[in-house]
Amino acid sequence: MSRHTIIIAEAGVNHNGDLQLARRMVAAAKAAGADYVKFQTAVPELVISSIAPKAEYQKETTGSEQSQLEMCKAIHLPLCDYAGLAALCEDEGIGFMSTPFDLVSIDTLVPLGMDYWKIPSGEITNLPYLRKIGQRGERVIMSTGMSTLPEVEAAVGVLEQAGTPRNQIWLLHCTTQYPTPPKAVNLSAMRALETLGCAGVGYSDHTQGIAIPVAAVAMGACIIEKHFTLDRNLPGPDHKASLEPDELKAMVDDIRRVEQAIGSGQKVVAEAERPNIEIARKSIVAARPIRKGEILTEENITVKRPGSGISPMLWDSVVGTAAVDDFDYDTLIRI
Repeated sequence: MSRHTIIIAEAGVNHNGDLQLARRMVAAAKAAGADYVKFQTAVPELVISSIAPKAEYQKETTGSEQSQLEMCKAIHLPLCDYAGLAALCEDEGIGFMSTPFDLVSIDTLVPLGMDYWKIPSGEITNLPYLRKIGQRGERVIMSTGMSTLPEVEAAVGVLEQAGTPRNQIWLLHCTTQYPTPPKAVNLSAMRALETLGCAGVGYSDHTQGIAIPVAAVAMGACIIEKHFTLDRNLPGPDHKASLEPDELKAMVDDIRRVEQAIGSGQKVVAEAERPNIEIARKSIVAARPIRKGEILTEENITVKRPGSGISPMLWDSVVGTAAVDDFDYDTLIRI
């Protein structure tokens, strides 16, 4: 039985603060086959100071006129909208998640009964935040962009000491750059995260296209998170590094195929290939007409398809024996 990778369609703030657009994103994520659609919940004034600069990618995608705070205030939904989105997800049959970015947003999401708390890379050094989520004792997925292994271990320790056992914490390798160039991905870092003994490791992707997250699944990622948008040409900081709905579906489909292809790890004959054994393998056959009693030699026998006769692996046992019958050219040898 193939494993099931949890696929999180990251809507983030790609709704641009438009609730109707957010609702359409729920339907698009469901249609693409994702397990969860995830938003970002924040009170911008509690997350960003008035002097906080924009990231370079944010300047490239939204200009430098607005501050980071002004930009985020324009694209975040009010806290009261998330309960409705959670209810819509339940109606649509897709899991609801949202990443809180401040303590008030954590309180807002508590009643919504999420399967997992999602901690973003930027909060991995925020002790009060980590402690508040850890005190809930519920399942946690934590992205680890911009961090070293000791920093990740320290964050896991805070969660654990607060009340969330290590076997309820999943770690996502991540490179926090939008978009991330492939040479900066370092998928092998998932192996380092595995050494922390948490519930599992996955990958939060910011590269363009779908090849890298699919590769991550082949390397053992049990969770994939990927930004998506209804239209990459929409204004906003994250659209350019996001998949459109048809691309999201292609990623989901490819991941499901890779899951099936990974298999058990045992080297056995697949049932699908069993009928081809006789077709593709070879047997010992007569290289010319052979009479009964004639000694079989390397001159009068050879190896050809089909594989329904004596295996060529028994060649040394056959050579030097007497023919048990007459054999026409190209017929299977019997002994």
